[in-house]
Amino acid sequence: MLPGALGGCREDPDETVQIRIATGSPTAVYHAFGQSLATILNRELPEVEATVVVTAASAANVELVRTGQAELGFTQADVLAPVTTPTPAVVAVARVYDDLLHLVTTAQSPIRTVADLRGRRVSLGAPGSGTGITANRLLTVAGVAGDVDRHALNLDDSVAALREGRIDAFFFSGGLPVRGVEQLLADTAARVVDLGDWIEPLRRNYPEVYVSRDIPRSVYGVDPITTVANPNYLIVQADLPDRLVRELTRLLMERRAELAAAHPAAGRLSPRSAIATTPLPLHPGAAAWYRESKP
Repeated sequence: MLPGALGGCREDPDETVQIRIATGSPTAVYHAFGQSLATILNRELPEVEATVVVTAASAANVELVRTGQAELGFTQADVLAPVTTPTPAVVAVARVYDDLLHLVTTAQSPIRTVADLRGRRVSLGAPGSGTGITANRLLTVAGVAGDVDRHALNLDDSVAALREGRIDAFFFSGGLPVRGVEQLLADTAARVVDLGDWIEPLRRNYPEVYVSRDIPRSVYGVDPITTVANPNYLIVQADLPDRLVRELTRLLMERRAELAAAHPAAGRLSPRSAIATTPLPLHPGAAAWYRESKP
């Protein structure tokens, strides 16, 4: 886009447009994706200054965008409440990829199923994370929600705590591969627990988003498992100018190869699947780009 093309988005055409991207842990997918997206926006939209914000992830990101403390953010679909107003403060740019729930423990641990978490010290993710919502729903469906010694740690702290024996297991929800999990499994005797038995019970209780996905041996070099997944969305302030969001959407889709180089999960972006953002409506600027590109 030529310099000045966003001038109509602001009263002062010389004013820099600030785009703060709410992400997550530095070793998780949201952060890698957000850093790459910020680099693209800064390079290709001369009047935009994009920065990445480290956060607790999904729930925190929704709140930051809703309250105007970030312009863009990533969130799991199960964090989002049904839209009950014709003018929501937060809308979608795209469905970007699916998050897979990881339950990680040590190789020698007796934890083989969710039921084995009874009496164990388990991190359910940082406060404000989507991991916490998905993990708590799983524990509730499995009937062990009241029997777990809960810890609220982000991914990096969960990995450190498991290494040091301060917790027995941790949950983390992220796109494949989760680099923090990948690093742990590469240099520590650890494994990922199969959650396949709980996908259908979880879907019956929370039918809106969850699906079954496999983590093959090729991802982490450990035994393949089945786990629960739910979509991830890139969300945006509803009042961001249409032309600006249209350009954001265009670059998100046209620079997929570059985003995928930053993290393979971004390679799953597709204009055809990107528009499936229930329960959020698409921002009008994003909808215009998809309509014109005919995904």
